This record gives sequence, C-alpha cells and structure tokens, in this order.
Amino acid sequence: MCEYCGCRGVEPIAELMDEHSALAEEAHEIRKAIDDGDRDRTLALITHLAGHLARHTGREEAGLFTALRDKDEFLHELGDLEGEHRHLDSALTGLDPDAADFDETVTRLLDELATHIEREELGVFPVSVVSLGVDGWEVVERSRTESPSFLLDQRTRKHGDDHDAARIPDSTDVASPRHRAHSLQRP
Repeated sequence: MCEYCGCRGVEPIAELMDEHSALAEEAHEIRKAIDDGDRDRTLALITHLAGHLARHTGREEAGLFTALRDKDEFLHELGDLEGEHRHLDSALTGLDPDAADFDETVTRLLDELATHIEREELGVFPVSVVSLGVDGWEVVERSRTESPSFLLDQRTRKHGDDHDAARIPDSTDVASPRHRAHSLQRP
C-alpha cells in the first residue's frame, strides 16, 4: 500500500488508508481460514469483511468521490472504481458456500480487492490531495461525520467481548506493518 506520496498526512485520506489496511488484515484472516479448511470461520469472516467494505465504499463515494466529481476530476476512474465497489459487494454477498469452486472464487475476489485498493491509493487519493479545495474537503468532512469509520467500532468494542469463535482480529492482533502491506496477496 502506498506510503510515499504524503496522502497519509491528510487526515481523511489517512483514515481511508487505515480502513484499507484493516480490510487487508481481514482478507488475510479469510485466506488463513480457507487454508485451514474452516468453512464456518471463512463464512463468518467474509460476512464481516462485506459489512466493513460496504461501509467503507459508501464513505468513499459520498465523500471523496463526490468531491472529485464536483471538481470534474478523475471522472472515468471514479466510474470504474464505483463499478468495482458494486461488483465486490454483490460478489461477496452472493457467494454460494456449497459451490465446488468456493475457495477459488473467494481467493479471486480477495485478489481483486487488493488490486482495487492499490488503484485507489496510487490514483484517486493523490489526485484528491492536490485537487480538492476547501469546498471539496467540506464534502469529505460531511461524509465522515455522517458515516464514521468502522474502525471506531473496533476501538469501542472491549477486547474479549466477542465470544464467537470467528472473532475478527482487532488492532491488538494485527501483523507488523511490513506484513500488512502484503496481507491481501496470496502467500
């Protein structure tokens, strides 16, 4: 994931990048569950990822994407990214756990998610930092206020409150930053 352009110095972008890191960590846990042959955990983790991804993409589209569209910036790329949002959402929520190719399909979707995140972090995020003026950042802030990050849910959840065997890792469980950068990629 990008750490070079200075985007992380802009709080709303840093927050979206942090969400990307959390999604990557969740994807890594799904891959581990698939490798372990634990279908129940895999399904629970996919459901969790799909919920976080839906919140994340809604925030991006209502905030950053809307602000860029209002500036007439990056329109074609925004359309493509929004299409990928729709595709990932419908594909993840429409998975058939009994399909013979379930594991391969999930792995392919996680690979697509990794590519999508990279496109945002190397494309739309840097463009927004240099393109959005005061009005654009007000749109982004309004979206952040109306739809807080799912990361805030994890911070308010007490460690150990989740008694489900498919507990999702939180910030106390995550891998090192160097490992996180590759967590969406197949080992």
